[in-house]
Amino acid sequence: MRSRKYRIVTTVERLNNRLTRFALRKGIAPRAFALLETTGRRTGLPRHTPVGNGSAGDTFWLIAAHGTQADFVRNIQAHPAVRVKVGPTWRTGTAVVLPDDDAAARSRTLPYQWDAALGRMMASSPLTIRIDLDRNG
Repeated sequence: MRSRKYRIVTTVERLNNRLTRFALRKGIAPRAFALLETTGRRTGLPRHTPVGNGSAGDTFWLIAAHGTQADFVRNIQAHPAVRVKVGPTWRTGTAVVLPDDDAAARSRTLPYQWDAALGRMMASSPLTIRIDLDRNG
């Protein structure tokens, strides 16, 4: 059963995600955001989700605020090959769900702290995801 907090936050997030996804596709979004592309677990089609920019060299850190309730997390569990768009550049990688990682502590290491703080405040069951980015793109 989904919590009341989850239902309220996701209602607000739907509108925000549409606007942010549009801005990311057009290259006009703030650098604090990135676009995550997963493969739909049922359809096999590409799915795009705006996320906080957790880029750190060849690793991309991501905190899923609602854990395995989030569709993109379920997609990653079924198909760990992903792409991440930071600025104008897409990079491929492999996502690894880290259920034993301290997601709150990890979020404090991310480069854009105002976004990470909002994520911690809205999170219902935070979960860390590490994306190992391919060196060749």
